[in-house]
Amino acid sequence: MFFIITLLSLFFRVKISKALEGGILMAVALTGMGAVITLLTGAFAPALNKFVESTGVSLSVTDLGWAPLAVITWGSMYTLYFAALCIAINVIMLSFRKVKTLNVDLFNIWNLSVIGLLTLFYSEDNIVLTSCIVGGIYILMLLNSDVMQPQIKKLLRYDDKSITTTAHPSLLICPPVLLINELITRLFPSIDKFDFDAEKLNEKIGFWGSKFAIGVYLGFFVGVLGKLPMSELFILAFTAGVSLELFSAVGSWFGPAIKPLSDGIASMMANKFQGRQIYVAIDWPILASRAELWAVANILAPVLLVIAIILPGNIVLPLGGILLTVLAPALLIITQGKVIRMTLIGTVLIPLFLWAATLIAEFVTKTSIAMNSFPKGLSDTQMFSSVDSDPIEKMLSLLIAKASVSLNSQMLLMSGVAVVIYIAMFIWYFRKMQMINATRFVMNSNKI
Repeated sequence: MFFIITLLSLFFRVKISKALEGGILMAVALTGMGAVITLLTGAFAPALNKFVESTGVSLSVTDLGWAPLAVITWGSMYTLYFAALCIAINVIMLSFRKVKTLNVDLFNIWNLSVIGLLTLFYSEDNIVLTSCIVGGIYILMLLNSDVMQPQIKKLLRYDDKSITTTAHPSLLICPPVLLINELITRLFPSIDKFDFDAEKLNEKIGFWGSKFAIGVYLGFFVGVLGKLPMSELFILAFTAGVSLELFSAVGSWFGPAIKPLSDGIASMMANKFQGRQIYVAIDWPILASRAELWAVANILAPVLLVIAIILPGNIVLPLGGILLTVLAPALLIITQGKVIRMTLIGTVLIPLFLWAATLIAEFVTKTSIAMNSFPKGLSDTQMFSSVDSDPIEKMLSLLIAKASVSLNSQMLLMSGVAVVIYIAMFIWYFRKMQMINATRFVMNSNKI
């Protein structure tokens, strides 16, 4: 990302000092975010393992978070192919004015690479089918980035000239989030009367509503479940609190990191495309400054654990993905920070992430062994997985891949119906978001 941001900034005629500054700050922010996630998940893992031991719950697959998946994908030559394919798609769609988004978040191409490698694994190396699936999902990512940008701008209180957005693959969960949000509006029209603003709440109750305090509460909860001794309980609670504060601090670095590139693009596009607006898509932590995101992530953590225990068909113990940062950003954008709605929708969607993690466990474990990147500390017979982004896309690609090999009429029909439903839901979501954006524009015009 350092090289990508720096070189792109230079391409758009940003001064070399500013280009280097943006690239370095982006690299620092990404490194910092990864370090904080590692700190938090590393602290929680022993407590959750002890909880399993004390309760006898049988969850045989360990969730190790996103890092092992990134190692697997970036160790494969196919990831470079998927990256080139996605860059070509982005350039073509920009040239033909089908999207406004320039996606510079190429590091997270590994999320799509997971889906690509999963498709190859179960389709017996059908590269044509795999390319179609990866390319199709990437097109939806770009369209989603476009339609989310006004809502992100409103949420983060950016000015009207802001061109910052995100095309992170995890935000493809937005269509079902919006669907459930609409159902809540119809069934419980007065629900927002009971909601609260996490930032205002923090102002009223001070320290006890801070991100640090929320992390401490979660740490104590998990520690009690794991029957930790008092000394370890306090260490876990303190580490969780520190991590939550660091998440917010590191998240605030992404905006300044992309600003030189954003300014350069805005200037060049004004000259070359007669004022045509181009959005710059970076990683999801641009949203990390919102208190609601972390409040809901912490609320959903114990909910995730409880659902994992009782959910039929799940064999994954959530550790690395305990904070569900692959779901909370979508909840934040669609509900505009309404905590009660975020919590309800998140609870409904949690099973998708657990089932997807269960389904890909065999692929993740076998691929890791084949690439000599099997995690240390696990026994040779133990499978691992990741409660990570794009659960629907992973399940859909797995179904399509298996159907392409078996040529079973029932599976082919199921995969065809699933694809139609998936695309229909996205089209409905895209049009609904356009209506929401248009309504906001009219409201702002009336205010003026």
